[in-house]
Amino acid sequence: MPRRLFLPTARQTNWLLVIGFLALGEALFLRYLAIEYATVALACQAGLQTWLCTTFRLVIILFNHSVFGWVAVAAALLNLVRPSVVLVAVALAAAAFGLVLHNADLSGLAVALLVVSLARPAPAPEY
Repeated sequence: MPRRLFLPTARQTNWLLVIGFLALGEALFLRYLAIEYATVALACQAGLQTWLCTTFRLVIILFNHSVFGWVAVAAALLNLVRPSVVLVAVALAAAAFGLVLHNADLSGLAVALLVVSLARPAPAPEY
């Protein structure tokens, strides 16, 4: 009897969709209404201390070190070895941030690894 493939349930898929779209929406918000919006970007670079400017600075630091892409690849590789819905969620959120915030090379690789991980057998239940 062949082992069943790793496939999230309908409820898990709904949560993955919510997590993915929230991460995508937050990344789009940060990119187009903070980083690329000249008024906000200049105010933040001038030293304005708001939650948006703190997030702006954090995202710039994380982008410079390709953290979004590396986190997505690491979670996707772990998911490929040992499939888990939590790892899919982390990889999906980090890949969404990476794709929008110009870490597309590593984030694209992570998305490809997530697709491949759907062909993996589900982990055996522990008794």
